Amino acid sequence: VQLQASGGGLVQNGASLRLSCVGSGRSLSNYAIAWSRQAPGKEREFVAAISRGGTRTDYAVSVKGRFTISRDNAKNTVYLQINSLRSDDTAVYYCSARNTVTGALYRNLHEYDTWGQGTLVTVSS
Repeated sequence: VQLQASGGGLVQNGASLRLSCVGSGRSLSNYAIAWSRQAPGKEREFVAAISRGGTRTDYAVSVKGRFTISRDNAKNTVYLQINSLRSDDTAVYYCSARNTVTGALYRNLHEYDTWGQGTLVTVSS
């Protein structure tokens, strides 16, 4: 499967964005999907994950309550809704996939073996 992330941009503090991760080549319904981000000068960090069926989700503590991960397997797309954006949300956001036969999801980014190219979110104050 190939992944294409989009939806980033330059927004003001407090704004909202919806990022999309579109899969091609294979159905994303067989994959657990994660969003992660990398801020300038920092390591990539886990943001959120969703199981293949969408019934289970997990979030980093820093984004819980502001970010929502969801998926539409009919559209082969996973979304990340980001609300109340802050300057420390500025980063390149990546989606990644891991083929799984169960409803598992993973916080460890090394568990994911397919990555999209990233989309830049810049929050200005």
